[in-house]
Amino acid sequence: MTKVKTEIKTLTGAQIFIECLKAEGVDVLFGYPGGVILHIYDELYKCEEIKHYLVRHEQGAIHAAEGYTRVTGRPGVALVTSGPGACNTITGLANAYYDGYPLVVFTGQVASTLIGGDAFQEADVVGITMPCCKHNYLVKDTKDLPRVIKEAFHIAMTGKPGPVVVDMPKDILTNKAEFIYPEKVKLPGYNPNYNGHPLQVAKALNLLCKAERPLIMCGGGVIAADASEELIKLAKALNIPVANTLMGTGGYPGTDELSLGLVGMHGNYWANLATANCDVLLAVGARFSDRVTGKLSKFCADAKVIHIDIDPCSISKNVPVDIPIVGDAKRVIADMLNIINTEEIQKKADKKAEWLHQINIWKQKRVKSPVKTEKMNPQTVIERIYELTKDKDAIICTEVGQHQMWTGLIYKFDKPRRFVTSGGLGTMGFGFPAAVGAKVACPDKPVINIAGDGSIQMNIQELGTCMQNNIGVKVFIINNGYLGMVRQWQERLFDKHYSHTHIESPDYVKLAEAYGATGIRVTKEEEIEAAVNRALETDGPVFVDFIVDSMEAVFPWVLAGEPICNVLMGKEGCEEIQGEYS
Repeated sequence: MTKVKTEIKTLTGAQIFIECLKAEGVDVLFGYPGGVILHIYDELYKCEEIKHYLVRHEQGAIHAAEGYTRVTGRPGVALVTSGPGACNTITGLANAYYDGYPLVVFTGQVASTLIGGDAFQEADVVGITMPCCKHNYLVKDTKDLPRVIKEAFHIAMTGKPGPVVVDMPKDILTNKAEFIYPEKVKLPGYNPNYNGHPLQVAKALNLLCKAERPLIMCGGGVIAADASEELIKLAKALNIPVANTLMGTGGYPGTDELSLGLVGMHGNYWANLATANCDVLLAVGARFSDRVTGKLSKFCADAKVIHIDIDPCSISKNVPVDIPIVGDAKRVIADMLNIINTEEIQKKADKKAEWLHQINIWKQKRVKSPVKTEKMNPQTVIERIYELTKDKDAIICTEVGQHQMWTGLIYKFDKPRRFVTSGGLGTMGFGFPAAVGAKVACPDKPVINIAGDGSIQMNIQELGTCMQNNIGVKVFIINNGYLGMVRQWQERLFDKHYSHTHIESPDYVKLAEAYGATGIRVTKEEEIEAAVNRALETDGPVFVDFIVDSMEAVFPWVLAGEPICNVLMGKEGCEEIQGEYS
């Protein structure tokens, strides 16, 4: 039998770039053109398969790409030029790196012969991005471009996901080479482990079954691994309550009776108390950041800790672990489900019932109601947003600050990939461009960005991107006239010295209208429902400016350095419960 020889094409680097994206199934690209990547943009002009979205700032491109990947699970892709274009990606790269989301970011670079000569718009992209991405490349030969791009997508999506940067000199894009896209990736030094060790899995399950006060902590790794279904089955089978980190929101249904909601600095009182008093903690895909643990020496001091994580570097990094399991959360939990002994579970059912009863007692303790003022209460606004959108399968994005914490506490997410927020880096300005990417990915779902009047001004220019492409993001601004979270700290810890936290805003209604969008202002509680419904029913982007009370604070609140069981429940006092519950 005669073997048919495949015709090998000779293409420019720019043409190879486009063909590689097609081979990876990329159909959406967020970017901003510049001199050294104009050859790519010339090829995009002829390309119908890839839709390019012109952002207004390169940081917006990276956040939009991350919003896209957060709601789809597919890698987000961005393209920027050299020098300042590449430098403007750093915040977005760091955000995706800390929260563990896969991006492939392509940056232009000056010609190879000019590198190191202080050429116009030259920057050491590899050096600058090394600390804030999973891996990076400087392409030195056009023939290497297909291999590098194949590896970049593989690295971004496998193991613990993260951003990968590919820096492409101008001459690499103009030179020609034979185009052969590799079928496989060969990286001998990179081999993530997906299967948990069977003995460790069995040991962990045995410990959970024997526990009298077990707790599951759902981290962002549950969502990244698409392990929500397995986690639900495990919690139900063992009758174990589930608390979630900020990044794990939606990984376990927020309205389920076993859900304790958010844990940590601004976590629910009962979730924090359950964590402080559990005897076995199963953490799945969680980093144990300081916002979750509080004072480390007091965190789960009397509990056995089981930690499942795809990243071996995360295990025992902050919290000593008794049973480490390196592996993919979905596979590890599935292994646990396969070996569950129902008789053993039944024997321990009564003890777990006592534990759940105690948690229900803690749930009676509520944050003190805010004092009524002439202006709207911000929590009430978010509660109404939840009530009006909870049945619409909406995607909720946030910026960073008080509104973010209130959203995490109030909004009950029953599905993964519906809550898009910045966790590890805490990036103000993230939410709006991330919402743009989420809406591009899910055009048939309502996409709402709940913002503060400080955060929204950091990337407000992306309203231009929305208008040019008719991207119908709805922005609900919780406008209190302050950098609210910082002001809250100043009130409690700095004798009410509100140093440079009062912030003036533009007229958001006029600003929206100047872009050609719809603007709405709300000053009374009775106007909330009509405004939210009008926004949702309006085609195209909408800004809704909710004028709220300036001095509200987020509670519960665990002060930095305190144990998470030392919970401030209002401005007047705190509750502290340590050791075993009674």
